[in-house]
Amino acid sequence: MLTQRSPLDEGSDGKKPELDLGEAEWMSGSNGVGDVQIAFVEGYIAMRDGRSPDGPALIFTPAEWRAFVLGARDGEFDLT
Repeated sequence: MLTQRSPLDEGSDGKKPELDLGEAEWMSGSNGVGDVQIAFVEGYIAMRDGRSPDGPALIFTPAEWRAFVLGARDGEFDLT
């Protein structure tokens, strides 16, 4: 059973719950292949490197995911 805990604070104890990602339905880019995969699990969004599916995953709350996506759309992460 693959579980993942996010390093970001959440909840009354300051931590997000451990999520069982073993049965998650991972999705890739629109053409069905890609390096980044996401899955919706128990109200959270998990993101991982599709080339290393057994590696760690980042866990986002819906608000964190929205901020990430909007930042990416606005070019916040462009390296050029």
